[in-house]
Amino acid sequence: MSVRNLMAEGMRWFGPTDSVTLSEIRQTGATEVFSSLHDVPYGEAWTSEAIVARRDEIAHSGLRWSVVESVPVHESIKTRTGDFETHLANYRLTLQRLGAAGVTVVIYNFMPGMDWVRTDLHHRLPDGAEALLYDPVKIAAFDLLALGRPGAERDFTPAQQAAARAYWSAQPASARDAFIAQTLDLFPGVRLGLTLDGLRTRLAAYAGIEAARLREHLRLFLEAVVPTAEAAGVRLAVHPDDPPFSVFGLPRVVSTEADLAEIVRMVPSPANGLCYCTGSLGARSDNDLPGIVRRLGERINAVHLRSVQHEAGGVFFEANHLEGSMDMPAVVRALLEVQATRLKTKRADWQLTLRPDHGHMMLDDFKRPAPACPGYSLIGRLRGLAELRGVQVGLSSVLAASA
Repeated sequence: MSVRNLMAEGMRWFGPTDSVTLSEIRQTGATEVFSSLHDVPYGEAWTSEAIVARRDEIAHSGLRWSVVESVPVHESIKTRTGDFETHLANYRLTLQRLGAAGVTVVIYNFMPGMDWVRTDLHHRLPDGAEALLYDPVKIAAFDLLALGRPGAERDFTPAQQAAARAYWSAQPASARDAFIAQTLDLFPGVRLGLTLDGLRTRLAAYAGIEAARLREHLRLFLEAVVPTAEAAGVRLAVHPDDPPFSVFGLPRVVSTEADLAEIVRMVPSPANGLCYCTGSLGARSDNDLPGIVRRLGERINAVHLRSVQHEAGGVFFEANHLEGSMDMPAVVRALLEVQATRLKTKRADWQLTLRPDHGHMMLDDFKRPAPACPGYSLIGRLRGLAELRGVQVGLSSVLAASA
């Protein structure tokens, strides 16, 4: 293996309104961009004109739009209700148009009702940087005392419930309101604008939909769209649940290695693949991150690399990319080995594309306009990319010497 056979490096870009510019992304050394058309409402087909305009805007900056992150799956598809057939048809049309424009990897997720969740967007670290953090006690406070979800008590231990009530009672009304608003944004890069009643309505749509049924709906979705993706030359990449366990009583079906293995078995096509996200999968300490690469690497179509630090009581926060509770060098080595095998078998898609996922707010990030989405600061991600590049180069030399 030579240094030339490294994974391609990318950065996420939220479009023209992102405070991080394409010029700045290019200066990080990245060559690829993960982007999406966030202005298109969920479920609508993307137009060829909008796709080509985004592709050409990125190309004009000397970068390549290699990965779509993401084409959202409409809630009606996940619940198999309402006009889900129309949304499936729109999804197929979008895949066809992306393939025609030469954009060939599409990330999506099948998280029901909501996207990723954190409780602290500005967790201060000892060095003064800020990270994202998840605290189950604060989730319990929101679930029990703000949302008032029926049956929520069953999901938390008595100790967690007591801690949640103590936390909530200690917060002034302004802090409670801010926490409710932050949680309702769900995925701040999209700003769904939900109210508490709106979230209750979303959760009610999943009444009676347990994990087995949601998994079946995922299978039906794949059966409906994978043939179109394959014909268009597009490879799908399902993103793991974040966090990879139930939140607000919702089922999760993309959380473990067993889940991922089942998904690739559902439709045996190279177009049905995985987005390997170490941060999401790593939020469960029972996931063997290097082992997942070794066993499922043939079906990995996109890579997100970040590390989380586990603490007592189920708390975790985003660590530096080479720190935390996972062995990032072991993961990168496994990815390079899988990539080398793909190259030897002359696969056209042998090269994986990674991006540093989430980064700390640090240094001049605090002086810049707020990032488009928490976790997507410029300098924090630049540090992560530089660290991952160093690991790649070092391991590539070691593997080449031992080949």
